Amino acid sequence: MIQLLVRPSLILLIGLVLASCGEAPKTNSALILDQVEKTPAGWPRSIMTSQGLLTLDKPPQRIVSTSVTLSGTLLAIDAPLVASGATIPNTNVASEKGFMRQWDSIADQRGVKALYQSEPNAEAIIKAKPDIIIISTTGADSAMRLYEQLKDIAPTLVIRYDDKSWLQLAQMFGDLFGLEAQAKSVIDAFQQQTAETKKSITLPAQPTTAMVYNPDGSGASIWTNRSAQGRLLEELGFTLATIPDSIKGDISMGVRDDIIIAKGERFPDAVTGQSILLFATEQASEQLVLDNSFLQNNKAVQNNQVYAVGNDTFRLDYYSATNLLTRLQALFGDSNND
Repeated sequence: MIQLLVRPSLILLIGLVLASCGEAPKTNSALILDQVEKTPAGWPRSIMTSQGLLTLDKPPQRIVSTSVTLSGTLLAIDAPLVASGATIPNTNVASEKGFMRQWDSIADQRGVKALYQSEPNAEAIIKAKPDIIIISTTGADSAMRLYEQLKDIAPTLVIRYDDKSWLQLAQMFGDLFGLEAQAKSVIDAFQQQTAETKKSITLPAQPTTAMVYNPDGSGASIWTNRSAQGRLLEELGFTLATIPDSIKGDISMGVRDDIIIAKGERFPDAVTGQSILLFATEQASEQLVLDNSFLQNNKAVQNNQVYAVGNDTFRLDYYSATNLLTRLQALFGDSNND
């Protein structure tokens, strides 16, 4: 978990953030990656990133997120998000602005502007007049190639999200931006709902393969226990099916710990669960999997243990994760098994 420390002597060594770029001078800080630290007075606050130490003198007022994945968590803790990168618009998962459907209406209510759709645009980011810029290091929404340019515009926070749950991200953002109370509120509410869901569902046959299925039947991206999806499922009592070592190694989505891609002849060998949860899709896709000729020897397919859990579950933030719990309750709630 993200840790919050108080070390006045270290903060004195760090010094104040440079007003022009927010990058602190090189130090021998004892902070570990993604660890946040604040003074007893509350400010300044520092975080260790993959690009070095970042220090903020005061709470940000104009946050710009280049990562549409991270934007949902910022909205959940009521951060002052003024603009966000967006994805391909008008799809099952994204609105006409390219925002995730699970939080598009929230962003609209708060006046969040779409910077661009898919391809990062430095000019659009600069025009948003940010006092802090957030960049993800992994995922299709990464704008790391613009880091050297953007860090001279405003303090630029570089975050890897594929190895963290949205709860960890919410805690980290809350600690860094002075939004601890807001982060704690949404985290506590979600954890309570998770505990209640776990008590009230009867799991399908275990273990479970959790995956994003390619509609053309050519393969899938399978969630590992390093993913936010896998971690949440395990917290609910699911056991993730083992993925054979022979399947691993495809890095067409970049070097990631949360997804393993299984294509072609490797695909059926990768689906080893007694049940299958289909992410980023709706119920109609269940039949596509059941009819897949390469999966006819799969136990989950033979026993009709295939379940879609919603279009919005590829990127888990507070909103989509809450929706996921609701859908799992509808699928496996005890009232459905009487």
